[in-house]
Amino acid sequence: MTLDFFNRRRFWLLLTLLMAAVWFGNLEYRKLVRPDEGRYAEIAREMATSGDWVTPRLNDIKYFEKPALQYWITAGAYRLFGEHHWTARLWSALTGFLGIFFTAFAATRLFGREAGLLSAAVLGSSLLYTLIAHMNSLDMGMTFFMGGALMSFLLAQQDAASARSNRLWMHVAWAALAFSVLSKGLMGIVLPGAVLVLYTLIERDFGLWKRLHLFSGISLFMAIAAPWFVAVSIANSEFFHFFFIHEHFERFLTKTHGRYEPWWWFIPVLAAGILPWLITLIDSLMHAWKVEPAAAQRFKPKRFLLIWAAFIFVFFSLSGSKLASYILPIFPALALLIGEHLSRIDGRRLFWQILPVAFLAAAGLLLAPNTVRFAGNELARGQYAVFANWLLAASAIWLVGTVVALLLSYRDKVRGAIIVLACSSLIAAQVLLTGHDSLSATRSDYRIAEQIKPHLRPGAPFYSLEGYDQTLTFYLKRTVTLVAYQDEMAFGIAQEPHKWLPDIESFKQAWIRQPYALAIMPHSTYQQLASQGLPMRVIARSVDKTAVTTP
Repeated sequence: MTLDFFNRRRFWLLLTLLMAAVWFGNLEYRKLVRPDEGRYAEIAREMATSGDWVTPRLNDIKYFEKPALQYWITAGAYRLFGEHHWTARLWSALTGFLGIFFTAFAATRLFGREAGLLSAAVLGSSLLYTLIAHMNSLDMGMTFFMGGALMSFLLAQQDAASARSNRLWMHVAWAALAFSVLSKGLMGIVLPGAVLVLYTLIERDFGLWKRLHLFSGISLFMAIAAPWFVAVSIANSEFFHFFFIHEHFERFLTKTHGRYEPWWWFIPVLAAGILPWLITLIDSLMHAWKVEPAAAQRFKPKRFLLIWAAFIFVFFSLSGSKLASYILPIFPALALLIGEHLSRIDGRRLFWQILPVAFLAAAGLLLAPNTVRFAGNELARGQYAVFANWLLAASAIWLVGTVVALLLSYRDKVRGAIIVLACSSLIAAQVLLTGHDSLSATRSDYRIAEQIKPHLRPGAPFYSLEGYDQTLTFYLKRTVTLVAYQDEMAFGIAQEPHKWLPDIESFKQAWIRQPYALAIMPHSTYQQLASQGLPMRVIARSVDKTAVTTP
């Protein structure tokens, strides 16, 4: 392939369309998995069904852990297109896809056209970014808006920006910050604000604050972000303390959510999540702080990006609550740094940086059959055996793409090598995601829900004993009455205690009074109740649960 081929407009248009097909192509295929996918799909479903766009509810119980923006978007998608896997995942996939294009645009304006193209290739092929973009969670939406605020800020503050451009992009940044708060809470403004303070202290660039358009920017931010918080607080007086105190300060400072991991936990997450660009990332970070003599500008975008990535990474490393997706907002910043660095790298250096990727892909081929060892029982063993074939296919695609990229880089065709590696990495990740559906029997209640559906009757009670599966209610298109279980719904249950049963004895009394009712419970609970003579008729079983009706 010649350089002219990679410069052709038709080639880039065709490649973009093909990658869009790869990006969105498997959203419907996979079953929703618990907990996040089922939870956020169900909250939006209940919002669309009830028409209450102010108070989020999970299983008809008040749920104030996160703001409502993604619920609104997903509920709107349900009303327009129906309740499907792809509409549940649409917002994550769409914001992930648009984030790649905005990264390309910003990097082009900041560092040149080549850096823009390569930054987009890096972001769109990074493993963690790709995986989270195809799961129904709140992190990709927040990352899109935080990344948009970051890049708009960089465009506003670059030395070449006119007063008009500075004002325009700062207002875009303020609006993006507001939407990031509506996506996942105060972190959408606290983290960028802390980074800004750190940068001005380190660089002693206090004049930067004069170019933030604070009055009009904060006014715009409040006009977008405040109305829902005011409305939900008026409708629910208990919202303020739970959301702002419990969900932010207690989540960060304590282990109350049971997500504690050691301080170094995000290091391997980042190392795996940035693949296939890990070595290039290290090389980029080593050069990011340096400022070329000819580029000793007033505002230093690479230093700001580095502070952004470092601070957010350390912040969540110190948190008492950790999930892999929490560090996703640093990926657009890292993509800009890597893309800018790749635009200046030679083929031989790139060759040695991507060579380890070939060994990783080859290791995937060798180790894929061993995934069956993770199976906990015979049923799961069969599922893992199927998944192993998908892992083999993904590893093969990744290996072939990496080998081709190595050959191109050895011939000093840097752009071609990067595009081939990025495309093969994206395709391999999508194959891996698609294959993950083979494990859905142990991670989703889709199958047992299909068995239960013929037994549902309008108005018939449905009890969920000693647990709540986050995907079941979405597939049944109805809520259940919790029995002897609260977990994340404890706060909502405290506000509306009549919507649950506190113990098994209460359930048994309610069960025998019902002319017709359904229940789902762990196998052990079913065996215990059956031994006590409670009248039940088994209608469905899954790996870990039994569903019954009254006789």
